[in-house]
Amino acid sequence: MKTGLVLEGGALRAIFSSGVCDGLLEGKLMADYVIGVSAGIAYGVSYVSQQPRRNLQVVTTYAPDRRYMGVNNLRDKDNNCYFGLKFAYDTIPNQLIPFDYDTFAAFPGEVEAVVTDLDTGGAGYLPVPRRDRFSKTLQATCALPILFPIFEIDGHHYLDGGVADAIPWRRALEKGCDRVLVVLSRPRAYVRKPDKLMPLIRRRYRAYPRFVDAMETRAERYNAGRQELLRLEQAGQLKVIAPVSTLGVARTERNTEKLRLLWAAGYQAAMERMEELQAYFGR
Repeated sequence: MKTGLVLEGGALRAIFSSGVCDGLLEGKLMADYVIGVSAGIAYGVSYVSQQPRRNLQVVTTYAPDRRYMGVNNLRDKDNNCYFGLKFAYDTIPNQLIPFDYDTFAAFPGEVEAVVTDLDTGGAGYLPVPRRDRFSKTLQATCALPILFPIFEIDGHHYLDGGVADAIPWRRALEKGCDRVLVVLSRPRAYVRKPDKLMPLIRRRYRAYPRFVDAMETRAERYNAGRQELLRLEQAGQLKVIAPVSTLGVARTERNTEKLRLLWAAGYQAAMERMEELQAYFGR
């Protein structure tokens, strides 16, 4: 039996999935395969490194900090991103709230991050390097259009994986997982709407027409994939945990109390279903 954990993105709303992951750690449930998108996997690596509440500490300490995110970072020509890349992906994990690279490296399973290839408009599934102290792959999967620069890895140009494959449950099945737990960052009834920034996106990324096409169809593909996922859940073919509410948490939320409450909602959701999940994971 091979178990898979799939983590949707959503920037700081992904603190809900971090709460779920912390509940899984408390229940001693470690998946064999972990895949995520954007902040889903950026937070998810702390699950693999077995550091419960690490992400909660990061966001409640630094979400209000302008070094972590803010317009001045976007205006900085050496950063060119709403988030402070060096601060968020280097200073925090390597100095302030250390990431356990040794435990992460010792994980015997696979960890993948989803990115969107600008040249093809399709999804790329990149292994997350075990000792990359600047987390370039995690930066690429988190690279929201407009708010992040384009990342080049091995000759490919990447942005946010959520454009091409926002909830990569199909990838988990393709990788041979016969037990899959999907953690969403939006309530079950959520329906994605077309991006209001499409005029700007068409101009900004006109050199990548297939990426623009992917952005044009993003909402339709996301909603169809979500409906199929929930049908599979009803058929008993996988399991889904989703927030009842996002509690008003925005993608770039600074209110630490709201972030703490959304984390707690994820933690509680996992703990309430712990016996079911332990049986599902075969523990």
